[in-house]
Amino acid sequence: LPFIEAIRQFRTEVGPKNSIVVHVSYVPLIKSAGELKTKPTQHSVKEAQSLGIQPDILLLRSEMPVPDEIKKKISLFCNVHKSAVINCTDAKTVYEVPLMLNKEGIDDIIVNHLNIWAKKPDLKHWQLVVDRFMHPKFFVNVAVVGKYVELIESYKSINEALIHAGIAHETRVNCHYMDAEELLKNPLADRFRGMDAILVPGGFGERGIEGKIAAIKFAREHKIPFFGICLGLQVAVIEFARNLANIKDATSEELNPNGKDLVIHMMETQVHVRKKGGTMRLGDHPCALKPGSLAYQIYQKPQIEERHRHRFEVNNHYVEALEKAGLVVSGRCPTVDLVEIIEITDHPFFIAVQFHPEFSSKPANPHPIFSAFIAAALKNHEQHHQ
Repeated sequence: LPFIEAIRQFRTEVGPKNSIVVHVSYVPLIKSAGELKTKPTQHSVKEAQSLGIQPDILLLRSEMPVPDEIKKKISLFCNVHKSAVINCTDAKTVYEVPLMLNKEGIDDIIVNHLNIWAKKPDLKHWQLVVDRFMHPKFFVNVAVVGKYVELIESYKSINEALIHAGIAHETRVNCHYMDAEELLKNPLADRFRGMDAILVPGGFGERGIEGKIAAIKFAREHKIPFFGICLGLQVAVIEFARNLANIKDATSEELNPNGKDLVIHMMETQVHVRKKGGTMRLGDHPCALKPGSLAYQIYQKPQIEERHRHRFEVNNHYVEALEKAGLVVSGRCPTVDLVEIIEITDHPFFIAVQFHPEFSSKPANPHPIFSAFIAAALKNHEQHHQ
């Protein structure tokens, strides 16, 4: 009711011609009879009208297109113009929805109602996105090693960014989510058989860390394209420190506050933070790239800005030892001297970042690191299937 009252107040203040109400209603299909039932829509609109809200557009969610004769009936009983009764049928992909709504004319209805001048939209680029997603020429298998794999939506941004990169390469990206806690219960060669690349995403806490370390070690030693994000970078540094830099007790302050070699530690600006809500290192921060590095090749410019969300960082006291062992620090924040990107040169594709590139990826404009990652996965797939 407070929400309904807010809508009523908003429409009163700005006027009905300066706002638009879209009412979404599900039209159930009785499959045995092949009949669409309109009563739920009629009742839901009537309920809204009884609260003083008159819909301008009716969006009909259904398994099949609602025929014109049923649209007329809904229009009559709901006091909504027939042209504003819009089909929103189940789509094969969410990327198809804008094209479906455009075909139904919803954009024209909105701009006409709001008295906005606008040229006809050119959706050729969006049609290309859908066509490439629906009809890929290639495919790759990517192992995503995390601890929230039971809830795939936890990695929604990662999954979408991989899809965007796949679209750019006309490639279907098959994500195989692997529980980091369960990973060590079977030989890694069996777990990663058929995988063209390995990704370790962000996260918190020590659960599953040893599984992630093992996955990164496997990717490094077997020359499998690897991409680490946020915690993925931190774990990659720990793995490198233990196995290549001879820092056997390397760990993170998050995992073991009393550890001997905290190659990952809490940022100095976070040490005295007590209130945890919204106090991490957040938002866009600059990152200077090392010329000639993989990161520089990917971005094609000397400095970038990326979004962050973390409290822990690479401990600068260990960077010299790590670099002597072969780790490349290819990205640093120039304002606070923090490690942002690490990579390994003796590898087809091994990169990890402290920021979250998945947040800025778009279907028609994938993030460059994700795009490069999928390109490397494709190359690896081709080499093993010639």
